[in-house]
Amino acid sequence: MGYRIAVAGATGNVGREMLAILAERHYPVAEIVALASSRSVGDEVAFGSRELTVRNLEEFDFSGWDIALFAVGAAATEAHAPRAAAAGCIVIDNSSRYRYDDEIPLVVPEVNADAITGYANHNIIANPNCSTAQMVVVLKPLHDRARIRRIVVSTYQSVSGAGKAAMDELWNQTKSLYVQGQPVEPQAFPCRIAFNVIPHIDKFLEDGSTKEEWKMVAETKKILDQSIEVSATCVRVPVFVGHSEAINVEFEEPLDADEARDILRQSPGIIVMDRREDAGYMTPMDCIGEYATFVSRIRRDTTVPSGLNLWCVADNLRKGAALNAVQIAEVLGRRVLRLE
Repeated sequence: MGYRIAVAGATGNVGREMLAILAERHYPVAEIVALASSRSVGDEVAFGSRELTVRNLEEFDFSGWDIALFAVGAAATEAHAPRAAAAGCIVIDNSSRYRYDDEIPLVVPEVNADAITGYANHNIIANPNCSTAQMVVVLKPLHDRARIRRIVVSTYQSVSGAGKAAMDELWNQTKSLYVQGQPVEPQAFPCRIAFNVIPHIDKFLEDGSTKEEWKMVAETKKILDQSIEVSATCVRVPVFVGHSEAINVEFEEPLDADEARDILRQSPGIIVMDRREDAGYMTPMDCIGEYATFVSRIRRDTTVPSGLNLWCVADNLRKGAALNAVQIAEVLGRRVLRLE
């Protein structure tokens, strides 16, 4: 017994992770199909020990399928997600297309699992941006204890968040500079990414922020609390996988570092590694392939009456995207699509 699952965008970084995580977590699958654009039809992707032959998303009939995990761009999502939803298949979408629609739930299961019931509005649930997902997992239990007034976050985001072409660009530029001593013109990024950092992710907005920064503000408010003020600076760094965040939090009530550390240790989806010694913290390299969001460097901010600084890392292809989508599917299975 199990569910009929479709994975759209199965040949991309996130789609492959979705298939891997479904298998790793033994999600009850009766039937599974890998979908992608016409150029990938006939390719094979792994699902546990099996190989799935990719089928054409554009021609696929979603009738009779229970859940579709979408890992395609916003334009393809807009074209095909409503079609799947109209056929009775619940869509869990990883793109930005539906995140800011008031009628579509934006869900991180450790934070706002109850919002999943809103799927019934349109048969669609949105997955948040990768940088938002890991941050709200960490902040939710602290917000429950002491009420967050303001967040200032600087992100250090890996190139995998921009897709395979971006990962290839980092590899090719690094190889060319290190081995051949020759620069490679940037294509996936506006500047060279190898041995550099770029304070620019997505498009610039009129106020000088970028769309990635705006996403963190809007999504944190929608998922966690509309009253929280958020200031974000998002930076691309020459790391293949794993997003890092330096987070400053100002609370309405007193909360010291020791209590925060204890709260986080007891909270779902979080692992605290916070020893004040060399390598007593997590780096993005340490979190690759892991499910958890890791927290380190928890310490008091002495410039405000009640503030903390912390360091947060997670595998952006997992908790930031594929894992969160599968966790939503797991909640749907428990609360909505119960097996007979």
